[in-house]
Amino acid sequence: MSGDLVPERRDLRVSHEERDAVAEKLRVAAGDGRLTMEELDQRLEVALAARTYGELEAVLRDLPAAPGVATPTPVSKELVQLKTGSGQIRRDGVWAVPRRMEVEIGSGHAILDFTQAVLTQPTMELSVAIGSGQLLLIVPPGVAADVDSVTVRSGSIRQRARLEPGAPVDLLVTVSGSVKSGSVVVRRPRRSFWDWLRRRPRP
Repeated sequence: MSGDLVPERRDLRVSHEERDAVAEKLRVAAGDGRLTMEELDQRLEVALAARTYGELEAVLRDLPAAPGVATPTPVSKELVQLKTGSGQIRRDGVWAVPRRMEVEIGSGHAILDFTQAVLTQPTMELSVAIGSGQLLLIVPPGVAADVDSVTVRSGSIRQRARLEPGAPVDLLVTVSGSVKSGSVVVRRPRRSFWDWLRRRPRP
């Protein structure tokens, strides 16, 4: 895997599928006698908790038969417009955060998951127009959402991911616009299956 990733790609976020693929390569390597059971346990813990390609590269670097992990090439746009009537919109996994985003929701719902998003600038302007639907923002540590500029009629805004004083902010999402009878929810990522299995604390 070493040499397959250029330096700037090592900081990109990885998906659950890519973590699982590396975990399977480690198990195969242990079955071939390349890793001891202790080494396997240590590397599995690192791989399943990895957030970037660089962290996955580290656990495979000394395994000569291990193929590289595919690297996405997300492209950041100036403006992204998302619109749904009664359907669902999702942005999750590895995706490039644009400078501006406009989201229009009728009675459906949209999910913007920043857990593995590629951050190309420190801020994003998010304009919303929500009828009776819902917008869910999933923000990991380092990402903050400011929803103070949203106008609400009979709907609601639930901010469940407030920053601790002095915490670093890699991306600030400034939300503006209007909500009629729908809602905007901001929360932290929930534990994955592997985190639950290993009894890791919630993010």
